[in-house]
Amino acid sequence: MTPVDKKPGSSHGTADGLDTRLVVDRGAFRLDVELAAAPGEVVALLGPNGAGKTTALRALAGLVPLTAGHLHLDGALLDGTPPESRPVGVVFQDYLLFPHLTALDNVAFGPRCHGASKAEARTQAAEWLDRMGLAEHAAVKPQRLSGGQAQRVALARALATRPRLLLLDEPLAALDARTRLDVRTQLRRHLADFEAVAVLVTHDPLDAMVLADRLVVIEHGHVVQEGAPSDIARHPRTDYIAQLVGLNLYKGRAEGHTVRLEGGPQITTTEELTGPAFVAFPPSAVTLYRDRPTGSSARNLWHCEVAGLETHGDQIRADLTGGLPLAADLTTVAAAELDLHPGVAVWAAVKAAQTHAYPA
Repeated sequence: MTPVDKKPGSSHGTADGLDTRLVVDRGAFRLDVELAAAPGEVVALLGPNGAGKTTALRALAGLVPLTAGHLHLDGALLDGTPPESRPVGVVFQDYLLFPHLTALDNVAFGPRCHGASKAEARTQAAEWLDRMGLAEHAAVKPQRLSGGQAQRVALARALATRPRLLLLDEPLAALDARTRLDVRTQLRRHLADFEAVAVLVTHDPLDAMVLADRLVVIEHGHVVQEGAPSDIARHPRTDYIAQLVGLNLYKGRAEGHTVRLEGGPQITTTEELTGPAFVAFPPSAVTLYRDRPTGSSARNLWHCEVAGLETHGDQIRADLTGGLPLAADLTTVAAAELDLHPGVAVWAAVKAAQTHAYPA
């Protein structure tokens, strides 16, 4: 899988940024997670349902008290500090916009709570709405906003207080597929400009791959793996991680329905794009042949060579090199019928409908 370029992160453990150990006991469940992040770094918390991701996010926000551990932000100890007194902005999954307030006044709410006059707060809110491309919706109330517009208003409200820690709880989960594509691109741009620490909770591997500089995977209340998305994808340590990041991900330049990758190969997609783009598809979307197929409806076909084979759950994962480096999943029966082993030449086919392309 081709690694995706990310902005470089600063070293951990300095006075600036986030340095915390979150220990929370809730009945039989215990969360014990250490997190460190430098200013400008986006960290994604990933894990199965019940792993403790949301508990960790709420502990960072001060909405859940720590049983033990510590929470330092820019060198200041926040243990016991009320949520409203923390330099923290939160974007909840359902946004929690005030239904009786306009978009402008929703965004102005934060600065007002931090002591700004009404006029100052509304001026700042107008600037943030303009930055989000929502200036013409300033007087609109939440029920008349689309899902994507509501998400951007919620993000503007969180950023208007100039937080030193931005928390995003499944920020794209409530959006339909097309809106999610557009808003993900916009959110990536805004996070790239954010100068403090951002922590994102998501179950979607595409969100994590595109938005985060570093992934922290939590299972049963503990960190089981962390690192750059490309590292996690190449070296999964648990079945959950392997399933989560089990994507072939590439970066190239789109022209219509074709994305030409750096280095020459191209991928045909159903999305129509222009400019820098990512393309992703799961290993299960890849069909392998020993001879060049003649009746296949797949728009993408590459001549490859098997570099290695490994057991992946109840399937076999083949790592391929050649026309396009990729991973393919197939049953043990299919692998045996194809007589796969390192060095064997194969044809790899992927239907355009099984790819996913989106702006880089």
